[in-house]
Amino acid sequence: MPTLLQISVRFLLDEFDGRGDGGEPEWPPSPLRLFQTLTNSAARLGMGAYVPALERLEKLPPPTVVASKPTAIQPRYGFKTFVPNNVGDLVAKSWSSGRDNDIASYRAAKEIRPTRLPENAIVAYLWELTDEPPPEFPDQIRQLARAISAFGWGVNLVVADADLIEAPPATAPGSDTEKWFPAEGGIAPLRVPVSGTLAALEHRHQAFLARLPTAPDGSQFFRPVPPLERFRVLTYRRASDPIRPPFAIFALRQLDDSGFRAFDPVRRGLHVAAMLRHVAGGADIARSLGWNDAQIARLVHGHTEEASTNPSPTRLLFLPLPSIEPRGEGRAHVVGAIRRVLVTTHGPMPRDEFQRLAQRLDGLELIDEKDGKPAALLSRLPDSDKLTKENYLATSSTWATVTPVILPGYDDPRKLRQRLRENSGLTAEEKNALVAKLDQRIDQLLRKALRQAGYSDSIAHHAAIEWRGSGYLPGTDIASHYMTGDQHRRYRKLHVRIQFRDEHGQPLPMSGPLCIGGGKFSGTGLFAAVT
Repeated sequence: MPTLLQISVRFLLDEFDGRGDGGEPEWPPSPLRLFQTLTNSAARLGMGAYVPALERLEKLPPPTVVASKPTAIQPRYGFKTFVPNNVGDLVAKSWSSGRDNDIASYRAAKEIRPTRLPENAIVAYLWELTDEPPPEFPDQIRQLARAISAFGWGVNLVVADADLIEAPPATAPGSDTEKWFPAEGGIAPLRVPVSGTLAALEHRHQAFLARLPTAPDGSQFFRPVPPLERFRVLTYRRASDPIRPPFAIFALRQLDDSGFRAFDPVRRGLHVAAMLRHVAGGADIARSLGWNDAQIARLVHGHTEEASTNPSPTRLLFLPLPSIEPRGEGRAHVVGAIRRVLVTTHGPMPRDEFQRLAQRLDGLELIDEKDGKPAALLSRLPDSDKLTKENYLATSSTWATVTPVILPGYDDPRKLRQRLRENSGLTAEEKNALVAKLDQRIDQLLRKALRQAGYSDSIAHHAAIEWRGSGYLPGTDIASHYMTGDQHRRYRKLHVRIQFRDEHGQPLPMSGPLCIGGGKFSGTGLFAAVT
């Protein structure tokens, strides 16, 4: 059994203010954040004695993280304050030139919205030691950990410790925790140290100290401090999380690129997906990617004999995305026209191969199958596109359909509805029993759709699912009005709302995209996050 180095940080308060690179709430805290905090401890205790231990730590494989479940990853509470802007160097430069400059006049708005944590929250980092460490290594790391007093912002007070253990704990003592491990396609991008991170931190510190050098004529000038660049970003996931597949977002533009080209999601959503599929399966793209006819049939069109033995072969999903935008005086979020599309995969596909496909699609025209004329232009959008990220790629425990789910099977194989209509002699109890059987059948089919989309049996079993013919989001139409392919017309369509829960009944945040049911490869059964 391998030896593990465990560094645990316990929060004294119920808040964490740390943010990721894009300013989003960061939970769990990144391994790089811990490494920087340890480096700060070393600077206060005497850096020279601890350099070998920190250099050894930065070379270890990325750690597993065991962290308490936050009360709210995207908290609704908080406040705004106005603080002096980070222009002290410029003001000092003005002072050195004899000019008056009041630093109090430089103020910037700052949102204070911490992540809420349970009482006595903990986060533990577990590094697997690839070889026998020097005897002084664990003691030095322990000294650095015990010198930590804040983690995140200065107000996030903590106590920390470190030790060598033989096996990772399943949970942290006294906490409801989750285990996060690095994996391709994870949902939480976290920064991790690499060989050379410590030297880069020292270089940045020296640059900060020398940020106001003196010129030969005696004047001072400001030299910007370079950002830290010696680290890498890995995605982390929990065992319960489905792997986030590679994806690409495209805007649907007018042919002259003068604006968006909008399509009706009720009547034209299926046609948009078909046009995408047609261009992705074109001979030019296939040849450039090295795909043969069998691969095109399987990946793009889903036509393969492999489906008889493998019910979930790798296949591309072409998802038209109805815009969800604030409208009216109340600024309610309403589902509108399709102006973007998301291309992703169901099943594993090498990310470099998928990125080559996305590059080939950028700038191509979508051809209307009815008249053979160009209908729209594909224009690649960044993965951080706000509308897509907030609605379709968000992390939330509650999701609702923007297009209805096509049930993966008959919802009434025993013709119970016919019995309800034709047999007026049934008692109220008998009618209720038949209705309950119908509801149970629909519930089973929706959980089956979740499993077919790649979610675990545990997630499908514990989710709270409700359904109806009308939509849960403003702007959606009656489920039966949406166009579907010929192969799906015999199956029922329903709007669905899902609240993901763990085995204890607590909210379980899941990350999009989420599309399930018989039409999931063409964007029918697409969900948006509900916050």
